[in-house]
Amino acid sequence: MTYVSGFLLPVKTDQKEVYLQAAKKSWPLFKEYGALAQVETWGDDVPEGKITDFKRAVKLENDETVVFSWIVWPDKATNDACTAAMETDDRWKNMEADMMDSVDGKRMIFGGFETIFDARA
Repeated sequence: MTYVSGFLLPVKTDQKEVYLQAAKKSWPLFKEYGALAQVETWGDDVPEGKITDFKRAVKLENDETVVFSWIVWPDKATNDACTAAMETDDRWKNMEADMMDSVDGKRMIFGGFETIFDARA
């Protein structure tokens, strides 16, 4: 089964287009390193929870929107190889600089997930 890198992050609401362009620019490189898909979603209906929620998870500020993003990999090894390349391939550093203008990376949450079920229409 596939492996998924997931991200939850706060993005300055007025920087939506900047974030989107940076995400689009990163796709060819993720694809080169073996990614099968990249999905970027902009918070639209993100309710406040009673105990926790997406907004509290990233300490969302009034001028920010929650972004939920994921990259699908064929397996964990491919994901890990891409992650390792981020330390040595200078193209990643340029993309990180583009994205960090609109994102507070200190409040980004991320993790890797083994797919245990995947159904599609």
